[in-house]
Amino acid sequence: MSDKPGKSQESLMVKRSVPDSGTHAPDARHGFSELDLALLDALQTSPRAPWSRIGQALGVDATTAARHWERLRAAGLAWITAHDAAKQATVAFVEVRCRPGSLASVSSAAVLLPWVFNVDETAGDFDLLLGVVATDLPALGRSVNETIGGLDGVRSLRTRLAITQYGAGSDWRTWALEPADRAALSEPRAPTRVVFATDMYDRPGPEDQALLSALGDDGRLGYTELASLTGMSEHTARRRLQRMLREGEITVRCDLARPLAGLSAAMIYRASVPHSQREATGNALARMKQVRSCFFVSGPHNLLIVVWLHGLNAVDPFEALLTDRFPELEVRDRAVVLHAAKHMGRLLDLQGRATGRVPFALPPS
Repeated sequence: MSDKPGKSQESLMVKRSVPDSGTHAPDARHGFSELDLALLDALQTSPRAPWSRIGQALGVDATTAARHWERLRAAGLAWITAHDAAKQATVAFVEVRCRPGSLASVSSAAVLLPWVFNVDETAGDFDLLLGVVATDLPALGRSVNETIGGLDGVRSLRTRLAITQYGAGSDWRTWALEPADRAALSEPRAPTRVVFATDMYDRPGPEDQALLSALGDDGRLGYTELASLTGMSEHTARRRLQRMLREGEITVRCDLARPLAGLSAAMIYRASVPHSQREATGNALARMKQVRSCFFVSGPHNLLIVVWLHGLNAVDPFEALLTDRFPELEVRDRAVVLHAAKHMGRLLDLQGRATGRVPFALPPS
């Protein structure tokens, strides 16, 4: 990571990004170029790869790749972050119905809760879908029912416990690189499958927590910078982070401003499939390019599927494809995301650009 440009750590609070004023910065009004998308594909495949390897996959030099990324990052069009591995948490999705005129205030309050990692404002059977995390089921219940349920303007709640994850957002790709170039960056791997915890788990120690905190802001921080920010030696920072990555204790991911990448429609499906076919169906859904994530959840409909599409006119063809590939799958409900206000801790504007970050923290157990 020695070829990564330096960057200082901001204070751990809600963080606001400053747009790049350079004349060559990407024009966020018009989305991403093909080179932008290829760069994102490379960083989604290997978020911490040296710029020399990234540049080789793109056919540009390391300096050009690094400079191009910094412009995207500064404009809020893309970002790399890190978080605890999902297998170490109790995760749920909370469907929130708001009183008339209260959606904006409830959404604004929810995005500031550090244990709410996603906030989607929707058109459908519910007004908001919140992704939440806790140490165990009792803590989850208290956080949802007392904190979220106590927000002014909330009319009702319904919680779906995430039991198994088939494919995560960190598995999603822009698919702008040639397969051989992508393979050169990383070994092919199956989509993430995680069985979530439902009881107390061991939190990372103070040193690992410090690394996670620093990488939550910038997942490409080099080992020298990590050592400076955490107070440990560069050797220790390298050894600890490489162990966490190797043992799957940390996920590093590259995200982007979805609407500006031409993916103007995000859909949330609740679907049902016979239990005997659930595992095979979940794994197959996770491999579809349109599917961002898929979960086996509690409740009457056993699958929750998040899909990114090139406009609402792509909904019908996608659902026809579902019917063709999975004849036993029944779509029970569909919601359209009007605005993703928070995504994995990042605060997003109406165009999906990152404008700040709420550092992650678990609710009291």
